[in-house]
Amino acid sequence: MQIVFMFLERFIQYIQHEKRYSAHTVIAYRHDLEQFYAFLDPAIQLQDISHHDIRNWMVSLMEDKNSSRTINRKIATLRKYFKFLLGEKLIETNPASRVQTPKISKHLPVVVEEDKLSGLLDSEDAFTTDFEGVRDKLVIEMLFGTGMRLAELLGVSETDYDLYNGTIKVLGKRNKERLVPVNAQLKTLIAEYLELKKSKIFDNKSLRLIVTNKGADAYPKLIYLIVHKYLSAISTQQKRSPHILRHTFATTLLNNGADLNAIKELLGHANLSATQIYTHNSVERLKSIYKLAHPKA
Repeated sequence: MQIVFMFLERFIQYIQHEKRYSAHTVIAYRHDLEQFYAFLDPAIQLQDISHHDIRNWMVSLMEDKNSSRTINRKIATLRKYFKFLLGEKLIETNPASRVQTPKISKHLPVVVEEDKLSGLLDSEDAFTTDFEGVRDKLVIEMLFGTGMRLAELLGVSETDYDLYNGTIKVLGKRNKERLVPVNAQLKTLIAEYLELKKSKIFDNKSLRLIVTNKGADAYPKLIYLIVHKYLSAISTQQKRSPHILRHTFATTLLNNGADLNAIKELLGHANLSATQIYTHNSVERLKSIYKLAHPKA
């Protein structure tokens, strides 16, 4: 098994340095592979791993109540891993290629009602005027106003903001850069925040745009807590994560007539198919309007 883990490390180095996957993705791949090897017989040889072993692991994941989406992601990890081993001539066939994964039920993206979110951001009482309050408001405003992912928000530095052109440079998945426009309200808020940040005397001043109350780099849990806190004030839905604001950004643009290809570029999607899921929300919205407005509905 020690030799097996040596190959695992070679694969991790490959996706990290050659494929340039994000740190989050690398961690997820490592966890999936370590979990798979923990399931196998410790004495098994690499070339002896078969599709039967992968299917048995998949059944075990189902018994542990993992969702179809989670299982599909884990099997996709194995496919890529064994494809790498095949390319390195360490195995003769890819056992994961013979495994059929469970179907994923389609769920419409969960969004926050646009008027409620706008009301929150326009409210004079929802956020305090000190550094923490302005920082929290900026987090909500940036996620809703730009559609960036959580990891992208954490990676934004002060120098990524271009005041003159009104854009923010975002480093997306696989280190793909994109420029996202900044609306007038967000410009004003960034200026206010940067002044407050500059006036604070931090021992460990960070150049990241979003920082903690002590000036250190913000971290995922902090952003989750901020978003959950303020969405709880305006929404009773169960999901209140930062990604909900990304969904709301895309759905709002689509509902207001934005071109789907333009939304794709703003979101940093590699393929249009990933963006098309938001069209379903618009169709559901039209159905609701039809039922309310049409006498024959």
